[in-house]
Amino acid sequence: MDTTNLILAIFLVYWAAVAYLNKKGVLEKYNISAYGPILMIRTVRGLALLDKLAKPRRYWRVFANTGIVLMFIGMFAMLFIVILSDIALISSLTENAMPQPGKFNEARNVFLIPGVNEFIPLTWGIIALVITLVVHEFAHAILARVEDIRVKSMGILFALVPIGGFAEPDEEQLFGEGKDEFGSPAINEKKATRNQRARILAAGVMSNFAVALIAFVLFFGPVLGAVAPMSDTMVVDVKEDSVADIAGIEKGMVITGIDDREVRYANDVVAYLNKTETGSTVTLKAAKDREIREYELKVTDRQDTGDFGIYINDIVDGSPAERSNLEKGMFLLSINNVTTQTPEEFVNFMNTTTAGQEVEIEVKTPEGENEIYTLTLGQHPDGNSEKGFLGVYYGTDGVKNIPLGLSIGEYPAHEYLDMLKGLPSMLTGVAGWVILLGLPIIGFAGEGFPGFSGTFAQFYEP
Repeated sequence: MDTTNLILAIFLVYWAAVAYLNKKGVLEKYNISAYGPILMIRTVRGLALLDKLAKPRRYWRVFANTGIVLMFIGMFAMLFIVILSDIALISSLTENAMPQPGKFNEARNVFLIPGVNEFIPLTWGIIALVITLVVHEFAHAILARVEDIRVKSMGILFALVPIGGFAEPDEEQLFGEGKDEFGSPAINEKKATRNQRARILAAGVMSNFAVALIAFVLFFGPVLGAVAPMSDTMVVDVKEDSVADIAGIEKGMVITGIDDREVRYANDVVAYLNKTETGSTVTLKAAKDREIREYELKVTDRQDTGDFGIYINDIVDGSPAERSNLEKGMFLLSINNVTTQTPEEFVNFMNTTTAGQEVEIEVKTPEGENEIYTLTLGQHPDGNSEKGFLGVYYGTDGVKNIPLGLSIGEYPAHEYLDMLKGLPSMLTGVAGWVILLGLPIIGFAGEGFPGFSGTFAQFYEP
């Protein structure tokens, strides 16, 4: 069962359970209302805390008044973005230049739902959503108490995961609407003025702006300040039954040193080993999950050492590479029998190609098998260039076989961290804001920034 069907099955089971509990009156017993699969979970806990938090009334009114201004700015900014998007869409339709289907415009990635949108991790996405909802609704409730409006309850909207939140102020006090003794609508004198209502409604948006600012300052301040690259060199492959394999070195480890020398680039390892004799022993320092260990390895025969090929880090969606089933983790060896085992050789060859040209590409699979792929190069994304486009992401240096029974490659860990640290200084221009807002999805080069997690985290400490 694929992921989509599994999620659908879980949701249907959840919905059936909600319907059953609602029919039996269990939900009503706990002050929970069901609207289809959506649960409205109310609570009166924490209402006394609201009065304490609302005591610095002057501060909260200044806070909310600022939120009114920022809310209007945000409204106009979003309207401007929607208009630009519509213009771009109409232009694409009239010029027959609709974007190729890809992960950026998949239906699942339109919804900012953790676990559904592939750019939002499930665990961290739910944590962020809960924080956003709690802060947002608490701000509404606090401002209601600042303006002496009674808050009847607070709660969240739940549909397998939290999807919303609410603070339930007294509508009669807020809007002056109530019901008479016969249940008919009755109009009473409004207790809240227009400015008071505006402050209450704007408080939630302002609180989210405040949380975003705090997160921004923490991330680009102490968090990035405490992060340091361990090395740019990673173990790409380990030959079976080699000295490295027997010693316990694994694919994905980061090499930080060899003997008494620190390692940053793959060429640092190659240059050092070129000065050693076959049969001598070296101490390789490699990290897994940021824990550095030392491995005693004997230098083996150098017959199969040197450039091994370009390691394919990722594939561009909708590109000729994807359509031809090239995959992440393959090694690019040659094109049309021309060796392309280093980035320089690859770039030099691609500069001689044209869009629509048919080429034969030789790759080595992660299993060690050599395969040939025939494909037609596409139009280069740079509209001013006539050269062909393959659609692969690769490192700054090619993968290299070294006489320790393993292959190493590079990831620009130092450069990436420097770009992240330099992002705040770019916010004086539009480009900086575009990069910042698109960082989780697009990143700096279309790869997306996943945070310091997974393979990406291997290159950094602590």
